[in-house]
Amino acid sequence: MSRFAKIHLLEGEDSVAGRVEGLEGRFGRKHLDSRDLGVSLFRYAPNLRSPMAHSHKVIRVAPEVVRAFEAGPDGLDIIAVGGPKPPEGDGVRAAARWPNAE
Repeated sequence: MSRFAKIHLLEGEDSVAGRVEGLEGRFGRKHLDSRDLGVSLFRYAPNLRSPMAHSHKVIRVAPEVVRAFEAGPDGLDIIAVGGPKPPEGDGVRAAARWPNAE
């Protein structure tokens, strides 16, 4: 393993392609050859409301909090940074429960 790695997340494979219209997900962990660090880029099209929510079994942002994201008129870019990932994963999917628009 090299002492460092440099990647451009926008040049990585869009792992979400075709599953959620208007959402890109590019994961850097494997390209960084990293056991202990994950860096991901999520790009939401303008006004896209996430169709699903999630939480994690390990500490990220308050692990028991289910969250989803909604882009504004200019879209939304999220860079997620995480630590070691258990082999079985730690994400828990949930329905996105959005408040009614008034």
